[in-house]
Amino acid sequence: MCKVIAIANQKGGVGKTTTTGNLGIGLAKAGEKVLLIDADAQGSLTASLGYENPDAMEYTLATALGKIINEEDIDPQEGILHHEEGVDLMPSNIELSGLEVSLVNVMSRELVLKEYLETIKDQYSYVLVDCMPSLGMVTVNAFAAADSVLIPVQAAYLPAKGLEQLIKTIQKVKRQINPGLEIEGILMTMVDGRTNYAKEIMQLLSEGYGDQIRFFKNNIPLSVRAAEISAIGVSIYEHDPKGRVAEAYRSLTKEVLAG
Repeated sequence: MCKVIAIANQKGGVGKTTTTGNLGIGLAKAGEKVLLIDADAQGSLTASLGYENPDAMEYTLATALGKIINEEDIDPQEGILHHEEGVDLMPSNIELSGLEVSLVNVMSRELVLKEYLETIKDQYSYVLVDCMPSLGMVTVNAFAAADSVLIPVQAAYLPAKGLEQLIKTIQKVKRQINPGLEIEGILMTMVDGRTNYAKEIMQLLSEGYGDQIRFFKNNIPLSVRAAEISAIGVSIYEHDPKGRVAEAYRSLTKEVLAG
């Protein structure tokens, strides 16, 4: 059985891409077969895994979804990159922006990504989708294709405030398109444990959502080392294996595996 997890928050800069990469590589280190899908036209996940010029790539997620839309034959393995740390990646680039616009006129437009994943997911035990920081059509596609949504939230007021809209969108997709969709959990990121401010935000969220949504026990601490990894193309496990952030992602991996 393959589990598809969308990693989403409509606010940028909350650690979505870092979480997708490090959780995916953590799962691969635990012996799982993992596919990462970069569903953001900025290509942040692609770049952070060391593929420095996503816009020059000929075959990306936009290519694959375009073939689905045009009912062309698709080779599920085409375009998939094999990263040295044991995960596979379907990259993304700016072409996904154009595709998002054209999706508006497509029949069953919310289900195009799901149709693509049906061609490939039996080869993996986990598929993680790094969503773009918006609630547009590609993100709705990710929710329609996913078993669950993992929500990274920065321990700050505005990212916490935006959570309400995201949860409403997930509930709407669950009602109308994907009745099996669940919220995997809320992951607090960039947590500065020394400040009362971070603790207050976490308490606020816990009071607001704690009875209906799981909060991961492990928070991801604020760290310069974590900020560096996207520039050098490796995971935190390679860059700072004994650091607090690597330990936090190892613990998160265990929580996700435990279900």
